[in-house]
Amino acid sequence: MRPRITGSVPPSGLKDGRMGKEIDHRDHETWLIDTAHAVIEKRCAQGDDALSPRERLIHRFWVVDYAMRNAGDLAIAHDLAPRFREDGLSAARALDLARARDAFAMSEGELERRFFDLFEYVVRELRCADHAASSG
Repeated sequence: MRPRITGSVPPSGLKDGRMGKEIDHRDHETWLIDTAHAVIEKRCAQGDDALSPRERLIHRFWVVDYAMRNAGDLAIAHDLAPRFREDGLSAARALDLARARDAFAMSEGELERRFFDLFEYVVRELRCADHAASSG
């Protein structure tokens, strides 16, 4: 089970397109876990080449999240996806997602130091891209 953020979490300002409600940081964690689960299942069944750039970015960001929340660094990320930074950067560029691109362009040390500050912004960007793709 993943650690939960406690205390007051300000709303992100992002509206959930399906329900029209504010989404807070805790919902970002749940969204990433749930969405990554579906991507991981697809990846296991069809291989990494079957993933779209968005799915690849979600997977690589989940890899970073998993490593940081469970180990506090990115060492395990290399075991889960050896090219997680390169793949994440490539997918973020293909999708033109600036926050994700900037995160994956960081050195590992900087990404480790800044991950929890960047988490909400990157997931919000992914969710907005998801909403734009599903409504367009």
